[in-house]
Formats: sequence, C-alpha cells, structure tokens
Amino acid sequence: MTHQRDIGAGPPDEYVEAEIQRLLAEDPAVAEQGITVVRRERAIVLYGEVESPHRREEILRRVSERFPDVPITSDIGVIRAQAPTEIEQLP
Repeated sequence: MTHQRDIGAGPPDEYVEAEIQRLLAEDPAVAEQGITVVRRERAIVLYGEVESPHRREEILRRVSERFPDVPITSDIGVIRAQAPTEIEQLP
C-alpha cells in the first residue's frame, strides 16, 4: 500500500520559501524587497520593516492567499513614515 503525501502536510520546503520571496519582490501590489523569508520548522516567518500597519496586512494577505496551506508568522515591524512634527533647523 502506498501513501501519497498531502500538499501542506509537512514543513514547507525551500521552494515555498523562494516562491514567497519572489512574490514579495515581483508582485506589483507588493514590490517589497526588504522582507526576509525564513523557514522555521512547520511555518514560514516573514521578517523586516514596512512603512505602515496597512502595508504589513496587505503583504500577509497576499502571501496567505497565494499559499493557503502554509502557516505564516509575521515578525514585520512598522517604521515611522509620517513627517516629523518639528521643523529641523540646519546650521
């Protein structure tokens, strides 16, 4: 009796890691090269920083839609993107 491995039944492989990295860099709606994709046991972890919480959510949504069977964990921080509240005086 042979057993067929279910897609998504095991830890994600290096191809999934590379595909997610490609999606982040090449999808015009994302175009994010500052995110690192790392395989950790049975999940993929996304590391990096983006300019807004909305941007982080959009990235996670797109990756989850494209890879619905892969557990995704986010370690994406948000950097300040607003204009400073004080005027900087240069000498």
